Amino acid sequence: MERAALLRRLTWQTGTVIATTVETPRVKTITLAVPGWPGHRAGQHLDVRLTAPDGYQTQRSYSIASAPEDEHLSVTVERLDDGEVSPYLVDELRQGDELEFRGPIGGHFVWDDETGGPLFLVAGGSGLVPLRAMLRHHRARDSRVPVRVLCSARSIELLIYRQELMELAACDLIDVSITLTREAPNDWHGHRGRIDPALLSKVGWPTDEEPLTYICGPTAFVEAAAHGLVTMGYDPGRIRTERFGGTGV
Repeated sequence: MERAALLRRLTWQTGTVIATTVETPRVKTITLAVPGWPGHRAGQHLDVRLTAPDGYQTQRSYSIASAPEDEHLSVTVERLDDGEVSPYLVDELRQGDELEFRGPIGGHFVWDDETGGPLFLVAGGSGLVPLRAMLRHHRARDSRVPVRVLCSARSIELLIYRQELMELAACDLIDVSITLTREAPNDWHGHRGRIDPALLSKVGWPTDEEPLTYICGPTAFVEAAAHGLVTMGYDPGRIRTERFGGTGV
């Protein structure tokens, strides 16, 4: 049974685009109908493959944005100017198109309600995507695990899932903090500047709470945040990271 499940995850399959949602000028969420989807865990990802008319193929990995309990599968993609896959997904893909992918993939950077906490979720830019799946799973399960979220974005306009984050911040067990690194409105009352040990200490959990931490974002961002937490006394064995290329936020 385990071998059959593994083969199914590694087999290319096709989903139909049923909706696209603009998150920012460069980021779009793509929602897919996938017959026979086996399900996934919050934090897993997919491989997406594109095939050109001449047969050339290329693929990239994208975090799953939807919770296991959501009706449809979704991914959120940031367009990279020099990318082979993301410009097509963000600028060209339309409702009714088909998309080839395989997954779900990954077993380390995942969270289930049974995993417990308290949770500290730290995101840089589109690194918020897999953490959003965790937050949606938390809400769908009526989880009693306390959560603190710290998001870094260049400006409020470039913060993905803004409305959803506001709704989550109204939940008793979820505390959402946002820091803007480049531009902030005149009436901004949130944090400013890059994530550093001072900010992590201010909004994170005390070390004696033994938090379970997930950090996702550009490589430099993830390394700086993880290093800062370890120097503060966080248990490295309870810090899980996922990173991607980029210059940071």
